[in-house]
Amino acid sequence: MNHLSTTACLPLSTFTFREQMAHAGSSGEFSRIMIQLALAGKLIARELRKAGFNQMLGSTGALNVQGEEVQKLDERANDIFLEVFEHQGLVSTLVSEEMEKPFHIKEADGKGKYAVFLDPLDGSSNTDVNAPLGSIFSIHRLPPEGFSGNDEVLRKKGTDQVAAGYFLYGPSVILVYTCGNGVFQFLLDQNVGDFFLTSAAIQIPQKGSIYSANEGNQGKWFPETRNFLHFLQEVEPQSGRPYSGRYSGCLVADVHRILIKGGLYFYPAEIKKPEGKLRLMYEAAPLAFVIEQAGGLGSSGLERIKDVVPKTLHQRVPLWIGSREDIVLAETFQRSASQT
Repeated sequence: MNHLSTTACLPLSTFTFREQMAHAGSSGEFSRIMIQLALAGKLIARELRKAGFNQMLGSTGALNVQGEEVQKLDERANDIFLEVFEHQGLVSTLVSEEMEKPFHIKEADGKGKYAVFLDPLDGSSNTDVNAPLGSIFSIHRLPPEGFSGNDEVLRKKGTDQVAAGYFLYGPSVILVYTCGNGVFQFLLDQNVGDFFLTSAAIQIPQKGSIYSANEGNQGKWFPETRNFLHFLQEVEPQSGRPYSGRYSGCLVADVHRILIKGGLYFYPAEIKKPEGKLRLMYEAAPLAFVIEQAGGLGSSGLERIKDVVPKTLHQRVPLWIGSREDIVLAETFQRSASQT
């Protein structure tokens, strides 16, 4: 693992090239995919900056495959990812929150070895109020025969991810990703138009003092989840409680805060929706890959997120993610209920 002192200020292209050259037989394809993802991130960041001028705020009036209202910027972000990869020949298939079926790239027939899973614009309900937004991605390697239309080829566990990460569009634009050898953060220099490495080998604190959850939903939660929330809010200084609540409505922003500061994020199962809300393959599993590589844990409350076998491409799952000690504690509350 390279340390920041020897890699600081490297542009993303140089960094990924160096990382690949450290592996015998590498083709450079992964570096090229990361460069295309970075291009998409830069283009989306530009669209967000101009959205108020270009009448791109608000809803399209349509619903996506999830039954959720599509924001204009949701649709535009999805189009940007499609446009960026459509003529590159590296990626054969794109799976997106905004598309019911996988998008097959004809130009990649016989060449594209990868599938990319996307949440093109996370937290899009924040678009009209100038609050943080994000994009999440996950890269999977396809079998030699590629994608022939059978979804089973794409329905892989989180342990099969080649790389995963996210863009966070806030006061600055950052890219955080892992390919299984640590977590790296890059900052977009708007003047130069490139991402530069700012943090390497990021480690999440083993225990935090922050929780992130939509407390307005607690009336829908199972009793064990409400009990856990109340436990975090109890005043007991010797154990580091109470925890502080922080929730932005943007999964990427909340998980990034947890990555840097420690603590836990949870969007739990609900009594009427025990399957959870967040999507496994392009929200929960990619973020769990990042957090695990930083020394934390990602869980459904009962099992490791990366071990969940997807039954559908848009499968939902409860998500508990963050500092190791905090997630282990959360799991004890969840499992105690399952054993009674």
